[in-house]
Amino acid sequence: MNKKSPIAIFDSGIGGLTVAKKIHCLLPGEKIIYFGDTARVPYGTKSPETIRQYAIQIAGFLTRFDPKLIVIACHSVSSLGRKFLENRFSKYHFVDVIHPSIEEAINITKNKKIGVIGTPATIASGRYPEIIRKIDRKMCVYQASCPLLVPLVEEGWFKGDVTEAVLEYYISDLLKKKIDTLILGCTHYPMLKKTIQKIVGNSVNLVDASDATARKVKFFIIKNALSNSYKRKFPTLYFSDLPEYRKKIMNRFWKTDNFMIKKINIERSFNV
Repeated sequence: MNKKSPIAIFDSGIGGLTVAKKIHCLLPGEKIIYFGDTARVPYGTKSPETIRQYAIQIAGFLTRFDPKLIVIACHSVSSLGRKFLENRFSKYHFVDVIHPSIEEAINITKNKKIGVIGTPATIASGRYPEIIRKIDRKMCVYQASCPLLVPLVEEGWFKGDVTEAVLEYYISDLLKKKIDTLILGCTHYPMLKKTIQKIVGNSVNLVDASDATARKVKFFIIKNALSNSYKRKFPTLYFSDLPEYRKKIMNRFWKTDNFMIKKINIERSFNV
């Protein structure tokens, strides 16, 4: 692995920018290559086979940059495709968003009751309960599938009556279980963080995968002596589709225009 090689990050859409932004803040000297599959979002309602196929196409594209690390900033791919990608692209090291989130949730829960909200694919995979109970069998894990949240974020509906009503519908049963920790099991969900906290109250701790994953990435880079120069670098963001209104949403979230945006046809760029 080369110090000057970039960190590659990908997601089904703009949600993974929450991870990219945190990594950029912790490691400003690193070059970041991001890909968001906005033409085919959401992934969470698609079959495991389709999700893996998309992940292979994206990882194949990102390997062209010879990254020192590939971050799977998508819970659906993390739950269904990490091992698949590691076998297919054995030269590269992958970090997912599930394990860092679980580690943080286990560390902060007091009553061992953890809630998870995620896409249908992530929840159906059962990865969160499986991994958590392997670590501590006394943990109680309650899940809720939230298929409408990714479209809301992609459309820029971060708050408001409609968003609050949808969140209350999804989260109400988890609150009845007396959870004290809630894992935001999708990288889109941190954009809804303020609204979610308003609904669950201050007694419930939110686990944001972007924070936990960024710390994991920084640890890996330092441990393996892969730190780049401290001269601030700005990311290059690739998207499979990027209508003008999504650019505005992205700029509002990132709060800067110091990045390069490119559009590519991922299916032509890397054929399975």
